[in-house]
Amino acid sequence: MKRVLYAVLTAAMALSGCAKFDEINTNPDSTTKSNAAMLCTHCILSTSKFGGDAKAYISENAFPKYVGYANEGQMGTQYNVIGAATFGGILMLPNIDLMNEYAAGTAQAPSYEAVGKYLRARLFYGMTMQMGDVPYSEAGQGKTHGNFTPAYDSQEDVFLGVLDELREADDLFAQGAPFDGDPTIYAGDPDKWRRATNAFALRILMELSKRVDDSKIDIKARFAEIVNEGYLMDETTGFWGLLYSSQQKYPLYSTSDAFTSRTLPSSLLIDHLKRLNDRRLFYYAEPAAAKINAGGSPSDPDSYVGVDVAMEYSEMNAGHSAGQFSKINLRYQLEEQAEPRILLTYAEQQFILAEARIRGWITTGTAKEYYESGVRSAMLSLAEYAVKGYEHGMTIDEAYVDEYLRGAAAFAATEEEQLKQIWLQRYILNFMQDSQTSYYEYRRTGYPEFPINPETNLNPDMPDRMPMRWRYPDSEAGQNRENLEAALARQYDGYDSVDKIM
Repeated sequence: MKRVLYAVLTAAMALSGCAKFDEINTNPDSTTKSNAAMLCTHCILSTSKFGGDAKAYISENAFPKYVGYANEGQMGTQYNVIGAATFGGILMLPNIDLMNEYAAGTAQAPSYEAVGKYLRARLFYGMTMQMGDVPYSEAGQGKTHGNFTPAYDSQEDVFLGVLDELREADDLFAQGAPFDGDPTIYAGDPDKWRRATNAFALRILMELSKRVDDSKIDIKARFAEIVNEGYLMDETTGFWGLLYSSQQKYPLYSTSDAFTSRTLPSSLLIDHLKRLNDRRLFYYAEPAAAKINAGGSPSDPDSYVGVDVAMEYSEMNAGHSAGQFSKINLRYQLEEQAEPRILLTYAEQQFILAEARIRGWITTGTAKEYYESGVRSAMLSLAEYAVKGYEHGMTIDEAYVDEYLRGAAAFAATEEEQLKQIWLQRYILNFMQDSQTSYYEYRRTGYPEFPINPETNLNPDMPDRMPMRWRYPDSEAGQNRENLEAALARQYDGYDSVDKIM
């Protein structure tokens, strides 16, 4: 694993990431020392801000079958190329420690400590969901213990540790004062952070539904305890994430023909939206040019055509050139603040609660109530935050949502169909947002069914299925080989394959 550098950030680095000051250029009226608030900003952004360019953003949404891409040749993720992950996020850990040191003895200290635990939980949750066993208990000990070759903890122990850290964060936020340096929409409100912390714990526990009988984690009891305590996201909590601005623009803004206008929503997504008479169709996509040229209307669902993202690239590209497929909505390309970066929502929490109620993990509320409140929140939040004027005259409001919940999206009669409804709504919710969560949900539930074409699938060993995991970082073979090989032997018969099951 890469050696963890214990870097004390300057104020300028926390704000710009690259500026350097010398004695002549230093402003005598500003600080040149880092503090808890600046480190808090840096750590939160390193966990929540999208770190790539426009093409990387499209690629991330191609893997869970939201979009196809008709430009520069086929995009690997669309055809199920999945490679090595990274342990780079561990570089954040020394800065969390330093943030807590600076905050020690202040009224804000519990809040900063809680933020650190929440961010650690997100980091290690993401790593273990991608790879399986990962360094956890010994991670980040390069400076403090001289340990640059950390052992890999079992995935079960990583989940246990992450859930314990979230429980500790909940306790700390309950004691915490409003804090500075929070770039999310919560603006340092410990009450909202506490609610998001518990919602995130529910997400993790639901991800473990196939291991519900694990006595060490005690999944059902933990889930019920969090729900019974009642400190969850509500409609006023909003979402955990970031607002784009003229300084921090939406990743696809101003990409023009190079990227956005050649990004095509999938038939998997479009066909479900049309079947449900779901007006998010008009917020997510543009009508197909060929349909409009033939007299179709932008407000008619039949004018929207998704692409089969498993078809041959040449066929897809030709269809795009002929205007046969819809493109993603123009607001993604034309607006600096097309929509926020939303990583955790009240709507998702309600869908998770609906599934838990069906599974018998909780006894409060009804699955129908949770489902309907999730749908309502998802739709009205999109209508609130998506830039106006791009919905082709088909706006979403309370009256429409009422109608939607009485139509094809009405809560089903059987538990099997109810679960499929919940899983589909979570999938629709995350379009152009938290796409990895959608992949994790597919891996857990198998629904909605992703299109797989053995003739085009670039998963070499198993062309009839999706990959199941990322490989370990290539650098580990040279820098931490002994621990890597032990983890591979323990989990995957010694073979670091994308098709192995965690």
